[in-house]
Amino acid sequence: MLQQKKANLEAILADLGPTIVAFSGGLDSGYLLHVAKRVLGDRVTALTARSASYPARELEEAKEFCTTRGVRHLVIDSHEVENPAYAENPVNRCYYCKSELFEISDKVVSDLGIGTVCYGAITDDLGDHRPGMKAAREHSVRAPLVEADLSKAEIRELAREEGVELWDKPSFACLSSRFPYGTAITPERLAQIDAAESAVRALGFRQLRARYHDKLVRLEVEPHEIVRLASPGVREAVVAACKKAGFTHVSVDLVGYRTGSMNEMLKVLRDN
Repeated sequence: MLQQKKANLEAILADLGPTIVAFSGGLDSGYLLHVAKRVLGDRVTALTARSASYPARELEEAKEFCTTRGVRHLVIDSHEVENPAYAENPVNRCYYCKSELFEISDKVVSDLGIGTVCYGAITDDLGDHRPGMKAAREHSVRAPLVEADLSKAEIRELAREEGVELWDKPSFACLSSRFPYGTAITPERLAQIDAAESAVRALGFRQLRARYHDKLVRLEVEPHEIVRLASPGVREAVVAACKKAGFTHVSVDLVGYRTGSMNEMLKVLRDN
């Protein structure tokens, strides 16, 4: 079954012709790019948007990934944070981000004469709050991983089998996802979150989120890592790093890391 899905993905990509892959540096778009390079060769181009909501370390990893595969890689500046509709952080914030990304992609398509743009949406995204998918539809952006019916777990398995170095990379989302809806997003606040996460990651925590709550930062790590996060020595280092980043209070979420925890309030509002 899984190998058939892989074959379906290859067939979908083969039919596309010259293609741009919107590449964030994460597993999903990375695996898509990996397969596209194998199928399309030099007819695939990677496009990464650089902005205040995108950590510099992710950009460097994206560049290295493309370099090792000989993929042409375009890095274009994106200015979604300067858009008031985005910076006000409404529940459809991701729509404005993806709209800017795909507007940039449209221009590149026009300039290079490339016919198709793809991005790394997966089947897991279909049941979540994903306003960016509306922007993709508006710009006729393809989602080959969805079309091939591939989930995150299946993509990890295929990437592991094929030796793709991203196969066990922790899930990542843009830094703006760390803010409660309605909390304004600024470059300074994004830098705070980036600094806090970078410091905690340097202590050996791979999967984490630093959630912004004004003067308080709420840290999410894997449930089995919570004890270590609060252990002597580590706790003091975490607190010091978060205070250096500009936070007054540091808390640990006892539920632990989960994707899209800021969307939990949306369910509460809908249910009420």
